[in-house]
Amino acid sequence: MNSEFLSALRDLEKERNISTEVLLEAIEAALLSAYRRNFGSAHNARIHIDRETGDCKVFARRTVVEQVENPHDQISLEEARMLDPKYQIDDTVESEITPGNFGRIAAQTAKQVVVQRIREAERNMVFEEFASREGDIITGIVQRIEQRNVYIELGKTEAVLSPAEQIPRENYRSGQRLKTYIVEVKKTTKGPLILVSRTHPGLLKRLFELEVPELQDGLVELKAVAREAGVRSKIAVYSHDENIDPVGACVGPKGSRVQSIVQELNGEKIDVVKWSPDSSKFVASSLSPAKVIAVEVWEDEKIARVIVPDFQLSLAIGKEGQNARLAAKLTGWKIDIKSESQMAEIYREYLEQQGLEPEHYEQT
Repeated sequence: MNSEFLSALRDLEKERNISTEVLLEAIEAALLSAYRRNFGSAHNARIHIDRETGDCKVFARRTVVEQVENPHDQISLEEARMLDPKYQIDDTVESEITPGNFGRIAAQTAKQVVVQRIREAERNMVFEEFASREGDIITGIVQRIEQRNVYIELGKTEAVLSPAEQIPRENYRSGQRLKTYIVEVKKTTKGPLILVSRTHPGLLKRLFELEVPELQDGLVELKAVAREAGVRSKIAVYSHDENIDPVGACVGPKGSRVQSIVQELNGEKIDVVKWSPDSSKFVASSLSPAKVIAVEVWEDEKIARVIVPDFQLSLAIGKEGQNARLAAKLTGWKIDIKSESQMAEIYREYLEQQGLEPEHYEQT
């Protein structure tokens, strides 16, 4: 090693942001292991690389003692003072023992350490870049599919879309451009592991934020998201400005904004409903597209009873209870849906229990 080597390390520091001093310390530690491996470990040795010239030297380190028991690690006070009269008991004496062919070993070892540190630095940079983007959308290209895991190329690294995070019945092919949601970034010995999702509610939220300028500007607020990936989703939006229709802003002219998101999610149906601080109004709107006659709420238990016209009951509940289930997820309320005729029957039974004559059930 020489001054040109040090110059190369300093250039590396500028290009890759890897400290020259950290590299030199790592090289010294590696060289010490190489010395012990090639020349034995009898001596308590130290490696030093001159920061100006790049010269590499090996020093034997011995402790000053009154009586020598181990000549490899110890030196008598008398012998030490022959080297320097200032030495005292327990001081450390160093003497150069650099082997003749150590330069070749040093150069080879230094190269290995530098390459390893460059890889580590690149991995750390990639990790930091993507760790700061957790909870964000990223676009990549499908590279390969192995054991149902989809590997997505992201430039310097790749992300993994596991089967659990894939939209049911969604097909992936090599070369396909795909938007995914970064769920987690982990540090591993092989580099950063980036876990992404196509099913996470956050993907739907971020797609709307990218598509709707009013959400980006803060004029419209996305309050809640409920999603059954690949089938149907609901989002609740609100505006503090009475002149802005939050639902219309998200749907877009002729439904253009919501349709672009539907296409990105391969036909997933999306209901955009208006959020309200009034629990009964919010619960009613959450069951869209069904029309609601009345809502009765129990705030403490977060339970709501919703009354709908008879012909709207199946729409309010949805196929296999999907609409009601999504509404419950969106609002955080337990929702009991009844038709007008069901409520009339409940009302009639109540009157009979009370010994009263049943009357015509009036809409509320």
